[in-house]
Amino acid sequence: MHRFEGTKLGTVISKHLMLTYLYLLVYITLSSGVIMYNKWVLSPKYFNFPLPITLTMIHMGFSGFVAFVLIRVFKVVSPVKMTFEIYATCVIPISAFFAASLWFGNTAYLFISVAFIQMLKALMPVATFLMAVLCGTDKLRCDLFLNMLLVSFGVVISSYGEIHFNVVGTVYQVTGIFAEALRLVLTQVLLQKKGLTLNPITSLYYIAPCSFVFLFVPWYLLEMPGIEVSQIRFNFWIFFSNALCALALNFSIFLVIGRTSAVTIRVAGVLKDWILISLSTVIFPESAITKLNIIGYAVALCGVVMYNYLKANDVRSSQSPGDSERTAKDLRSSNMYGLDDNSNNGMGGKNARSGSHLEVVIDEDVPFIPASKGLLSRSKPS
Repeated sequence: MHRFEGTKLGTVISKHLMLTYLYLLVYITLSSGVIMYNKWVLSPKYFNFPLPITLTMIHMGFSGFVAFVLIRVFKVVSPVKMTFEIYATCVIPISAFFAASLWFGNTAYLFISVAFIQMLKALMPVATFLMAVLCGTDKLRCDLFLNMLLVSFGVVISSYGEIHFNVVGTVYQVTGIFAEALRLVLTQVLLQKKGLTLNPITSLYYIAPCSFVFLFVPWYLLEMPGIEVSQIRFNFWIFFSNALCALALNFSIFLVIGRTSAVTIRVAGVLKDWILISLSTVIFPESAITKLNIIGYAVALCGVVMYNYLKANDVRSSQSPGDSERTAKDLRSSNMYGLDDNSNNGMGGKNARSGSHLEVVIDEDVPFIPASKGLLSRSKPS
């Protein structure tokens, strides 16, 4: 009897592990695929659609439409009770910085390589920490500050070793990183005060259309005047599949969060970045990397790992033993960039109840709006 139960339990665990690895494989594939797909579409050397704002608006419009259909037509989830005050004071400012981060990040693909962009993204915890300190949601600490210097030093080395270094592309990417960091901090400060609970679908339902509107202004001023229909290649299936992959990546992220531990997600994040950097040099021959690139990125990653460790210790020390299970679940929201333990596309060091811990989404290249700890309700996969 005990042997039978043990065999049955082993089978269940084996199936669970297989499903977890499958989700991780899907996440790594989609994440890498979306980034290289965007590069291919935008690059003048390939598909030649050098309109990053237009592409971002397509993503936002498609995501908002799908969320509308799921909520209003199929009623998969119910919309939250959204008042004008909450929309004006929370959704609008968060959407503005979200739109800016996607705009600047996608524009960087026109000037710098995928590999170098991934290396610059190691600055994400630095940007988030600085924004959190400036907004008063985190305190300036010597250990974290020295850690941020290490990350920054690594990125500087990597930049110095970049063969095709481009100031404009680098400024766009770094500006997008800081816009994302500020959005993450605002997500915590604004939404947490209102006690608003959003899941992935309702997040897209409210924020994607608003981001679309914000993107319309720079599109009208910067891209529309130069658009010549005869010279623009518009392939419906290319843009539909591109937007669909970005949307699928959003949901794969939450499947991974519900199935794995913080350590597994971080390892997957590191693996994904190295795979992406390696593949990009094959798919895009101009994305050559040097020894200095690798050394600088390795130094930055050491700083990122140390940052994750320090923030994880902060969370554990601020919670009682009874909260350990909740802490484990919360840490699953961490990505390798440690934006405050999810520290992922969202934005601390302390317990959420003290109002200083931020969560981030695993991948910063997708049109999804992560929320602060406790505000984003996640349903585990069946």
